[in-house]
Amino acid sequence: MAGPDRKATAPANAPACRRSKTAHGRRDVVTEKTKGPASYFPSIEKTYGQPIDHWLAIIRARKPAKHMELVAMLKNEHGLGHGHANALVAHEGAA
Repeated sequence: MAGPDRKATAPANAPACRRSKTAHGRRDVVTEKTKGPASYFPSIEKTYGQPIDHWLAIIRARKPAKHMELVAMLKNEHGLGHGHANALVAHEGAA
């Protein structure tokens, strides 16, 4: 049982999810939290003002290049940060 100094923890095999509250404070919807490189996508779109498909098209146009060559290209030619560039290239490589 969780006391005032303890945090309740989920079992190790529990799915990553969060509960959304309605306007009346009730919890009703359980949604899966985005995992992996795609978890960066909302921030990438907000930061750089382009949809993810724009960046993936740039990566596809430069294939077959190595992963780190594509990351360096996105950083040097398009001003992306390392984490964002890496997430995009990893996602495209996994597709």
